[in-house]
Amino acid sequence: MGNKMRMAVAAGSLTLAMGMGVFVGAAWARQEYMDQALSDLRDAKSNLQEARHDKGGHRIAAIRYIDEAIDEVQAGIEAGR
Repeated sequence: MGNKMRMAVAAGSLTLAMGMGVFVGAAWARQEYMDQALSDLRDAKSNLQEARHDKGGHRIAAIRYIDEAIDEVQAGIEAGR
């Protein structure tokens, strides 16, 4: 194989590798499952806030735990960026 052919193969391989890196980086940055979990937690909190009865303090405790879970998911999303 001549030098020009080797250079072309090397350049093509590098371009392919860089392109794959962009796609992997985009998939990593999206974090679809974390984003969905965050949305679900916010929906659950909203539902609990709309509930009429305290259920012996359990509704308030659940809201507090959801707030903690939201904080953790947000921290995980930030760590993944």
